[in-house]
Amino acid sequence: MSLPSFGSQNDVGGSPHVLAFYLPQFHQVPQNDAWHGPAFTEWSVVAKTKPLFPGHRQPDLPGELGFYDLRVPETRYRQARLAKEHGITGFLYYHYWFGGQRMLERPLDEVLASGQPDFPFALCWANESWYRRWQSTSDEMLVEQEYSEADDIEHMRWLIQCFKDPRYIRISGRPLLAVYRAQLLPDPNRTVELWRRECAAAGEEAPWLVMFETTENVSSPSRFGFDASAEFVPHLLSTLVEPLRNTRVDGSTVLYDYDDVAAGYLGRPAVEWQRYPCVATGWDNTPRRQAGEATMLHNCTPEGYGRWLRVAAERQASTSGRDGIVFVNAWNEWGEGAHLEPDAFWGRAYLETTRGVLQDLFGPSVTGEPVPEPEPLAPRSAEDLYHDLYQQYVTLQRSRSGTLSYSDRRLRELRNHYEVLLAESRREAREIADLNQDFAEQLAFQARKLKDLGVPDVAAVD
Repeated sequence: MSLPSFGSQNDVGGSPHVLAFYLPQFHQVPQNDAWHGPAFTEWSVVAKTKPLFPGHRQPDLPGELGFYDLRVPETRYRQARLAKEHGITGFLYYHYWFGGQRMLERPLDEVLASGQPDFPFALCWANESWYRRWQSTSDEMLVEQEYSEADDIEHMRWLIQCFKDPRYIRISGRPLLAVYRAQLLPDPNRTVELWRRECAAAGEEAPWLVMFETTENVSSPSRFGFDASAEFVPHLLSTLVEPLRNTRVDGSTVLYDYDDVAAGYLGRPAVEWQRYPCVATGWDNTPRRQAGEATMLHNCTPEGYGRWLRVAAERQASTSGRDGIVFVNAWNEWGEGAHLEPDAFWGRAYLETTRGVLQDLFGPSVTGEPVPEPEPLAPRSAEDLYHDLYQQYVTLQRSRSGTLSYSDRRLRELRNHYEVLLAESRREAREIADLNQDFAEQLAFQARKLKDLGVPDVAAVD
């Protein structure tokens, strides 16, 4: 089956977008303080990870950017500059929306408010409930993802403000919006209908909707009202590749050979809809799975990554041209061993491989003009400072409410647990009382028999 062309005839052969997933987690937030301990960030688990076997490269430590804090504008500028210099088209920020409450929002808010760095971006709504994973448990819910039509409308009204940013990435003239697990939407077609209606009312183009293939039952995105699907490494991995034998190092951790994984994804049958490829720099989520059940790609190298990227980019250029997309997992997923950012072992090798592959395919212009230096911050007015303090107050109040909700839920769980124990104890007490009654009746019966037989009451003899 030949792949259909989804770009215009003039676009075919042009260089596709190369978008790196961007995790906005690396800064202190009140929720993580409450759930995981003071000053918790993903660096907290990355730095303390230990190797599971000889040759297991852990901890995986950052290189020239260090253990950064994403609240620092200079850090965000340096990330954008590195990405642009090496051919990355833009960042795909993970966006966390829970019924109107946003989480880990500060880096993006500051990017939107300041206009810096001047680097393209789009959003991926990570529409999952949050669970307590950092303490090696996955059954305790921290924040529940709930859905409603009213929330769909409120959500899109907020998103439209992002779409209007001149840096926002567009596909065929429409703002790109990815949804991590579209299948979790109760009625995705209704959600998409509401989103399109809100965009039309605001004079904005309807978003170009991409759903990631995160379940084994992969089907056309049009069933959900979406425009395209995209791979997401390592989802579907076990259906594509056999794990390495004799490598279940702790009885639960599974290893796959990196080149086998690349061949598995590249060898998937063609489909009749637009499917975007995903290329992984690597994968090792040991920091997030320190009690076991980690998944690793073994023998990852910049050269292997470059071969995978080359094929994916060539295919997208030939079918979709400048409207094509290659997703890269990831820019900075340090807790999952997937990052283009320089590390202490490879340095800039993955970035330099990215630039080399893209320039070889599409010419030196893929890196474009350098990211402009950020403008100096002007002195802030008292009104601005008051506004910021008020916003921080609102955030803390929301966090407090979330923490209280979490505490209430934990108290309810504990109360229910102890009510069950109390009910069991009462039942056991009744059974013991019944047994004691039976025993007392048996003793009385035996005492009467002994009396009838003329046997003296032993208890009365002293």
